[in-house]
Amino acid sequence: MLSLIVHDASVLWRNTHGAAAMTLEALKGTPDAFDARLQDARPHPGQVRSAAIMRELLEGSEIRESHRMDDPRVQDAYSVRCTPQVMGPVHDTIEYAASAARIELNAATDNPLVFDGDLVSGGNFHGQPIAMALDYLTIALTVLAGMAERRIERLVNPDLSPGLPAFLARNPGLESGFMMVQIAAASLVGECRALSTPASVQSVPTDANQEDVVPMSMAAAFKTRRVYENASRVVACELMCAAQGLEYHRPLRSAPAVEKLLATVREQVEPLTEDRPLSADIERLTVLVKGETFI
Repeated sequence: MLSLIVHDASVLWRNTHGAAAMTLEALKGTPDAFDARLQDARPHPGQVRSAAIMRELLEGSEIRESHRMDDPRVQDAYSVRCTPQVMGPVHDTIEYAASAARIELNAATDNPLVFDGDLVSGGNFHGQPIAMALDYLTIALTVLAGMAERRIERLVNPDLSPGLPAFLARNPGLESGFMMVQIAAASLVGECRALSTPASVQSVPTDANQEDVVPMSMAAAFKTRRVYENASRVVACELMCAAQGLEYHRPLRSAPAVEKLLATVREQVEPLTEDRPLSADIERLTVLVKGETFI
């Protein structure tokens, strides 16, 4: 279970950067915060990698050049500017969980074990290392989902999104646009946060108190999988909103890599020209963000 969810989380982590880059462009943000020199001054591995991905995705943007001069804003909000500083620890957590999975897959966990004819009873079967890795991963995925939801809020809120209409609607006031998409994302994040209470500290003794410290690792695994599914849908919601936001800036083009991502999104979801049910669109994009070929 741990090795499978680690793989899926790694894919989602990278695809989240695609959504973040699209949102930054739609919000007319700046990539300056991803300067390599900033990351080298605080060289956590995940932060360095996250910033490099963002620089690559945002290279060559016409939208960026359109507001390089005389932009009254000093800095972008944390949910945009601090992408490496937040997604970096998520990456490092995934790497920690991957390390735990590699050790466990190559470990002897039977009891007893036989060494050169000696029968030795012990506790290698105990699932605490896996339970704690899963709990840590659950928290990381919840952080990822929360970051994406905050960017959605900036896209749909006219007080926070320069040049974009309220809720990205074609006819604000008459249509809801992506209002319910943000509400759905907020609900999913709320559930993720409720599920982020660690299972690995919830020991309930069994077997006449012989098994008096148990790891609850399966409970941890079920929670991690649920949070991963929720987080994938939140990123799908962000992609849908960011794609709509980008099209309000035409004829300006975003970075070539972002334009490619936009085209991939548009293969699955049409622009919103009037209110329609969006649940099927979210599900199609969820499949996309779970895939390894999105970025």
